[in-house]
Amino acid sequence: MSKKIFIKTFGCQMNQYDSNRIFDTVKEIGFEKTENLKDANCFLLNTCHIRDKAKEKVYHEIGRVRQIFESKKKPIVIVAGCVAQAENEVMLKREPYIDFIIGPQAYHKINDKIEEFLDKQKRIDETEFDAVSKFNYLNKVFNSSNKVSSFLTIQEGCDKFCHFCVVPYTRGPEYSRPFQEIIDEAKVLADNGVSEIILLGQNVNAYKNGNLRLSNLIMEIEEIPQIKRLRYTTSHPLDMTDDLIDIYSYSKKLMPLVHLPVQSGSDKILKLMNRKHLIKDFIKTYEKLKKINSSIEFSSDFIIAYPGEEEKDFNATFNLIKNIRFINSYSYIFSPRPGTAAAHSKLIDRKISQRRLEKIQRQLFDNQINMNNKLKFKEIDVLVENKTKDNLKLFGRSEYMTPVIFEGKESDIGNIVKVKILESNQNTLFGENLENSEKKVA
Repeated sequence: MSKKIFIKTFGCQMNQYDSNRIFDTVKEIGFEKTENLKDANCFLLNTCHIRDKAKEKVYHEIGRVRQIFESKKKPIVIVAGCVAQAENEVMLKREPYIDFIIGPQAYHKINDKIEEFLDKQKRIDETEFDAVSKFNYLNKVFNSSNKVSSFLTIQEGCDKFCHFCVVPYTRGPEYSRPFQEIIDEAKVLADNGVSEIILLGQNVNAYKNGNLRLSNLIMEIEEIPQIKRLRYTTSHPLDMTDDLIDIYSYSKKLMPLVHLPVQSGSDKILKLMNRKHLIKDFIKTYEKLKKINSSIEFSSDFIIAYPGEEEKDFNATFNLIKNIRFINSYSYIFSPRPGTAAAHSKLIDRKISQRRLEKIQRQLFDNQINMNNKLKFKEIDVLVENKTKDNLKLFGRSEYMTPVIFEGKESDIGNIVKVKILESNQNTLFGENLENSEKKVA
């Protein structure tokens, strides 16, 4: 009987990368991927612990699986990712349907653990931190990703210990992969047909391998002919070094969107968060980049109603958003995470928190709408990723990651084409392929 695995992924881009690499790994022991849960004899849930109620989502998903397989032989049920790392003992005790837990730094052991479970039918808790062994193993497993835009993890973990964040406890200390190992994987992706690589890390701009930094990686990958675009995420303001800033003046493939989470516009709140940077430092980085290339735009992350946030602190955040005109940004009400320094802090009244979030999001939405409106009747470069779900049009992204929908040929997929923008809404641009338009006129 064929072995089929169904993988469901929550959360960040790194989880998406991890899920792809998990599948590359389990293929070695005969698993095929299925998109139909009912056909699966292994169900893997790759989890995220950043937002509140993440643990409850796991139990909800497992309840759904239990219901589907009520009258059938149950699949092997694996919970992976950051919730697995943080809540391992509690989850195994509460939910007997879980067969084993595996943390983010133990994926290289997944094949052995699946076979161990099949042999002994004994529940497994594998949550050791071992990033070096993990990447040494994955480096030997072919990366089969062939999407037009693909993720490539270069760094994991965090040493910053922001008071709201679980990453140091779920992903461990900062670890940068060997330089050449990353270049080799980038070349594999290019050979697979990948046109855009997004370099990933919890603190991606903290990457350091000997004297080599993120800027060196970008310039080396830029030399791969098939790669047309480069991006990186997520950055920390402390690690925006001059060499990385300067690269925007001469790189031909690095996109002009800088995702740089500031979290708050108030120095008081940044100190309470243990962010270790000041707003003046953030603005200095912003001004340096804008001076190098005025077309650079910024996106960011904002935590609203952090414990201790007064109205003046909130207004400082609002004014920062208005002045810098962040686009494509994320904003959330503070959500206490178990085990973090802020876990038991006094929360701000829910109504006040919600009012502040709504005001912030209206401004962020306005920023995005204004940005999109400026592009009306302009010609922009779009990297075509695939067809729309109805197969009638093409889907791609602008240099600023904004989705673009237009009519075109299937042969355009994987290429950068010129699109004239005709309409837009908050999230999406709509246009026409100029090449097709010119042919029609002719």
